[in-house]
Amino acid sequence: MKKTDLMPVMFFGHGNPMNVIINNKYSLAWEKIGREIPKPKAILSVSAHWYVPYVMVTAMEQPPTIHDFGGFPKKLYDKDYPTPGSPELAKKIIKLLSPVKCSPDSDWGIDHGTWSVLCRAFPKADIPVVQLSIDASKPAKFHFELGKKLAPLREEGVLIIGSGNVVHNLHAFAWGEHEVKPFDWGVRFEKQIKELIKNNKESELADYLKMGDDALMSVPTPDHYLPLLYVMALRQKNEPVTYPVEGFDGGSISMLSVKLG
Repeated sequence: MKKTDLMPVMFFGHGNPMNVIINNKYSLAWEKIGREIPKPKAILSVSAHWYVPYVMVTAMEQPPTIHDFGGFPKKLYDKDYPTPGSPELAKKIIKLLSPVKCSPDSDWGIDHGTWSVLCRAFPKADIPVVQLSIDASKPAKFHFELGKKLAPLREEGVLIIGSGNVVHNLHAFAWGEHEVKPFDWGVRFEKQIKELIKNNKESELADYLKMGDDALMSVPTPDHYLPLLYVMALRQKNEPVTYPVEGFDGGSISMLSVKLG
């Protein structure tokens, strides 16, 4: 199959759940992405917020919308994203990931790492969505290699997304609606990531802890960074990469989105 026939792959920096109900440069850019890419037959999401010690995939017909956050306005909790699931796609993913054990799940649903972005990109909620958990017990290299196994889905019209943030340090986050200057360590780390991508060194992204103090500040926990590895593992040789969304929120969260294809 030609590269031009492959479904794009997306990493979304999802950031603050308020992006669901506020029109800003991030949420409006997500809407633009949804209009511009081919409509997927289904969506597979790897979200930072399903970070558990095993590999699972949602396999229900109608996954619930999970409001896995606290302290936000009622309007946000009233938001529902009634997208269908796809047990068939779940079965296919389980087969693709073998011999790594991946179990079907009927309890989780669609968390805000997934639906907060998709409700802006695909507001009709008419595309089947499944989520793949991130195995918290495994090292970064494991996730990069696991991501490679998902490549055949691109040929079948499945949009694979990772949802997290390249830089995600909530302890340093400045809450409020005012713009604040991003921390230098976050800017430098994001630049290092872009340089690796530019030079086709995707596998080196898994060695982010070797990038020094900037990495320790930017990725204090791996959950929001690892979805990027699933996305970049799917890059074909010299496949074009663009950044349809850029910027920092609260000084310490990178809103960078990465598009393959």
